[in-house]
Formats: sequence, structure tokens, C-alpha cells
Amino acid sequence: METFQNLLQGFQTCLSLGNLIYCFCGVLMGTLVGVLPGLGPAAAISLLLPLIFHAEPVGSLIMLAGICYGAQYGGAITSILINIPGEASSIVTCFDGYQMARKGRAGAALGISAIGSFIAGTFGVVGLMLFAPIMAKFALRFGPPEYFSLTVMSLLLVTYVTKGSLLKSLIMACLGVIMSVVGMDPMTSRPRFTFGVSALLDGFDLIYVAMGMFGMAEVLNNLSQAFEKREMFETKIKNLLPNLQDWKDSAMPIVRGTITGFFLGIIPGFGNLLPTFVSYAMEKKLSKYPEKFGTGVIQGVAGPEATNNASSSATFIPMLSLGIPTNPSTAIILGALMILGLQPGPMLIASNPNLFWGVIASMYVGNVMLVILNLPMIGLWVRILKIPYSMLYVFIILFCQIGAYSVNNSVEGILLVNIFALVGFLVKRYGFEPAPLLLGLVLGPLFETGLRRSLLLSDGSAMIFVTRPLSAVFLLVALVFLLSPLFSGKRLGENMIARSDD
Repeated sequence: METFQNLLQGFQTCLSLGNLIYCFCGVLMGTLVGVLPGLGPAAAISLLLPLIFHAEPVGSLIMLAGICYGAQYGGAITSILINIPGEASSIVTCFDGYQMARKGRAGAALGISAIGSFIAGTFGVVGLMLFAPIMAKFALRFGPPEYFSLTVMSLLLVTYVTKGSLLKSLIMACLGVIMSVVGMDPMTSRPRFTFGVSALLDGFDLIYVAMGMFGMAEVLNNLSQAFEKREMFETKIKNLLPNLQDWKDSAMPIVRGTITGFFLGIIPGFGNLLPTFVSYAMEKKLSKYPEKFGTGVIQGVAGPEATNNASSSATFIPMLSLGIPTNPSTAIILGALMILGLQPGPMLIASNPNLFWGVIASMYVGNVMLVILNLPMIGLWVRILKIPYSMLYVFIILFCQIGAYSVNNSVEGILLVNIFALVGFLVKRYGFEPAPLLLGLVLGPLFETGLRRSLLLSDGSAMIFVTRPLSAVFLLVALVFLLSPLFSGKRLGENMIARSDD
């Protein structure tokens, strides 16, 4: 009963005119970055970070969350119409969605994608509403050793599922943790590793790192490559509402995809991409005609699209209740909360109920807005797909420079963003991934304070991490994921991609 009373209070917060505008702007931006290939929710959130200084915390978080789950809707449009995923989690949708479009069934593919996403997204919000408070109460039992071990496990899970070399991912995560110690010591308040540079007294500002490595660097990376000619399959988009047979074929994939996406989305590092491969492989395995997958079957669209929307909502559970981000987008949102003076973790829900329940309620409202935006306005998104990249990227770069200056009204901000843009470009050029670095930067303070406080409690003995049961379990899971590639020869992401191609 208390949960529903809190939810009603959340709707009162969310349904104010200002917060409704923030919610609409968030889902609209999310759909837009999902539709436009080469961007993504992490880049979009990083570009909008400077705006949070001029908005209420509740409105800011509502808007940033809207970008996260809104991008999952928009990514399906490009996957189905031009066979290019607008968002990474929509890669799997290309397999059957584009083939359905070639058969003249683009409307059915887009319709089941939007409706399945709405069902899964709504279920994900219900799960977030029920699970996050329970996890927060459980997390109140955590002490410094548990938080240290949890951050170690989270960082290793993220590096394990990141594509590319495990060693390179570990290097980036360690670099992020090292960067997090620059600035004022959290326990003694003494400056360290600043080398006399006053701009480094507050450490490496997350806004500059995120805008540079996820906003500007994406632009530079895309401009350095030859653009593919985006050939849109010319077909009249009609019959957006699926017929009875489509519903029969899609009902169970949507249910299975929703459950799979939700529970995998809670796990740090899994994000939205890997659960979609799990869903596609599962639907192919359970199908009576697996040989038809890849030729345009609606199950290959319904399952993965439900999965990525359910997992998108689930990623907020560890972020809000434990203060542990599961992917770059939630890491940036976590940083935004800290910038606003809020401490994510078990006490966030109790100390800021209006914020937590307002965001939950906004997700219900946002999912309704997304269905309205994606079905009747499909023609608008098709036209946006035809915008030349040369025009689009000029505005993104300009927005980055203005945003960097507006944070502290200083030229130093512009310089830092451009430095991190160059670093991000070189990092991707040489096969490294920026996501572990960003998560290391965000989790670094929790990692450091957990380690130092634990050693103070145990008089310098590291045995405290293995004698406390929960801490030992987290470290054991981390060790299993660290050593498993030595025995399997393949990482989880590689296995899932290979299995989906079979």
C-alpha cells in the first residue's frame, strides 16, 4: 500500500507542467539520437549535462532518463528501414526487421517494435518500482568492505562484456580509477596529483570527460571514416498495427524478452546490447522453424526490442539503490546526481522520495509519449534520416563548445573537452573502449574510500574482504569472470554474437 501511495506522490511531482516538458524533451531527444546513426544515449546525455545547472534536480533526472529509454525506441526505426542500427542495442533488430521491410512489411515491424517496447518498458518500470526500494534496504547492511568488493565486481563485469581485448578493457578501467584520485583527498582534504594546476583541484570533471570522449570523440570517429551511403528501402509504410497472426507470433517472444532483459539489465556491465543477443538466440532455439530467422520473421523483431527496453529500465535499479552504474549512460547520470549535490545509494530513496518516485512516474508517462511519437510520427523520423551528416555534426561540435564554456564560464572548459575528444578518438582508433574508463572514473571514489576505510577498520589487514560473507561473494564472482576467458577462450559477448549468427 505504501508503494502505491509513493507512486501517487510521484505522479503529482511528474505531472507538473515543468516536469512534463522535461519528460517530453527527454523522450524526444532519446528517439532522435536513436534514429540518427552514429550518436547514442551516452553522447546525448553528455552533451546535455551543462543544462542541469539551470534546472531542478527532479526535472534534470527525468529528462536524462527519458533519453536513455527513448533511444531504444528510435534505434529500431533505422534498423528496420535502412539496415543500420541507430543504437547499439538495435543491431539484432536489423537481422529480421530489414528483411520484413523488403517484403513490404515495414509497418508491421515498426508497429510490433513500438508496442512491444511499450509493454516491456512498462513492465521494467513496475520492476524498478518494486525492486529498487528492496535492494536499497538490503544495501543498508553494506559496510566499506562490501562497497569495495562490489565496485571491483562491477568494474570487472563491465570489462568482461565490453567488446575487444579484455586486457585493453582492464587498462581503461584502471586508468579511470587512477584519474579519479586527482584532486582533493576525500579523507584528508589535501590536494594530490594536481601539479600546481588549480583547475585540477576538483579532479577531472565528469562533464568534460563525458562530453569529450562520448560527444566530440564520436563525431571525430565518424568523420574519420568513409560514410556509408544510407539507402532507405523505398516502400510505403502502412498497417502499423500488427494483425492477429502477428500478435500470436509475437506474444511469447515479448514476454520472454521482457523477463530476460529485465533480469540481465540489473547485472552491472550487461547493459542493453548483450541481452538482445540472448533473446534472439533463445527465440531461434525455441522456434519450430529456426531456419527462417534472418529472412524476416516477426519474432526476431519482437523479442529483442522488448528485451532492450526492459533492460533499459532495469539498469536504473543498481544505479539508484546502490550507487553502481551498469553502463556509460547510467554512469553519466550518476555523475549528474553527484554534481547536483545528491548522493546515489541506499539513502537516496529515503532522503529524496520526490525525486525517486517522480522519476518512476515519469517513466510511465514517457512510455506513453514514446508510443505516440513513434507510431503516428513515423513519417517525420523518416525525413530526419535524410539529413546530411555534414550538417548534423557541425551543430553537435558547436553545441559541445558552448556547453563546455557554460559549465564554469571559462575557456579552460573548452580546452579540456577538446583534449578529451582527442584522447577519446585515439582510444577508439587503437582498439580501446572508453566505457570502462568512464565507469572507473565514476566508481573510483567509492573504490578508494571503501578500500581505505576497510583497512582502517581491520588495522591494515586485507583479510577483512574475505572474512565478510557478502564481500567474499562479490570478490569470488569478480575472480570467476576475470579467469573464465583463460578456460573458455572466448568472452561472453563474442559467444553470444557467434551463436546468433549460427
